[in-house]
Amino acid sequence: MSTLNTLSHDVSLQKLNTFGIDARATLFLPIVDVAQLRAVRDDVSLSTTPRLIVGGGSNLVLSDHIDALVLHMCLRGKALTAEDEDFYYVTAAAGENWHAFVTWTLGQGWAGLENLSLIPGTVGAAPIQNIGAYGVEIQDVFHRLEAFDFETGDVVVMDKADCAFAYRDSIFKQQYRDRRVILNVTFALPKRWMPKLAYADVEKWLLQAGVQAPTATDVSEAIIAIRQAKLPDPQVIGNAGSFFKNPVVTAAARNDLQQRFPALVSYLQPTGDYKLAAGWLIEQAGWKGRQLGTVGVYEKQALVLVNRGNATGADVRALAERIRSDVKKQFAVELEVEPNFY
Repeated sequence: MSTLNTLSHDVSLQKLNTFGIDARATLFLPIVDVAQLRAVRDDVSLSTTPRLIVGGGSNLVLSDHIDALVLHMCLRGKALTAEDEDFYYVTAAAGENWHAFVTWTLGQGWAGLENLSLIPGTVGAAPIQNIGAYGVEIQDVFHRLEAFDFETGDVVVMDKADCAFAYRDSIFKQQYRDRRVILNVTFALPKRWMPKLAYADVEKWLLQAGVQAPTATDVSEAIIAIRQAKLPDPQVIGNAGSFFKNPVVTAAARNDLQQRFPALVSYLQPTGDYKLAAGWLIEQAGWKGRQLGTVGVYEKQALVLVNRGNATGADVRALAERIRSDVKKQFAVELEVEPNFY
């Protein structure tokens, strides 16, 4: 049987992107093993066709028609693959649902991913974006990954340095975009775990719940509750989560802004720079709860753009540009979009 026998033509991607955009792909192939990726590379016509690699589609804004080969990563499996004095090394395949994986690790008694609870998407997509929330990023718990390289045909092992992690960024969004496909990821989860409670919202929730010595599961429950209160469920309202990165500015720029806007929300970084709260900037620019055609800004969180019905990629881009323009005009700060447009 051919490893390409499940290749389909003219396929709707509406259920494969959390924004719910009804884009269609010229070619579509669900990936369940590495042999399929090798077959794509070796096929004369497919090897030169543009590729789009999709997991849960939680960080994508699609155009109406995707004239490319869409590879939907469906690899499954998760296990404890090693341990030493300090860490449990837990490996999950790229197609595993991220939140389900986090929940599973906690159920096994392996802490470390709880601050990343309820983030939509798949395990394979997590390192690409270096997902992060409530004081933890993937790079903090990352050990290694395996990826298929379309250029060489090899399965390569990459450590943390190889991935070039940065704020919501990695080498997979740069020179390895659509060239290397993540197959699985191994996380190093600490045996001597300490809760990370740097965010006031988390501490407040735990205090109100009467939790004085929180477990990893307690922290996860707090973060799930906080996220559910602030962010729309993509199954109910189409969205791609936080749409803009929190901009980082110099101390001088931040001090100037604070003189003009005393309520400015900012966070000191180890570099001496300051990270500004993009949601606060957007809200001050008057966009929270506003709508532009079929897309709008979520009324509970200005950092989230939502699909109000039949939105297109062009509609989303237009709203994002309006917001960026208004924020730049008012604060002289450039907002950078977090999702990938395709």
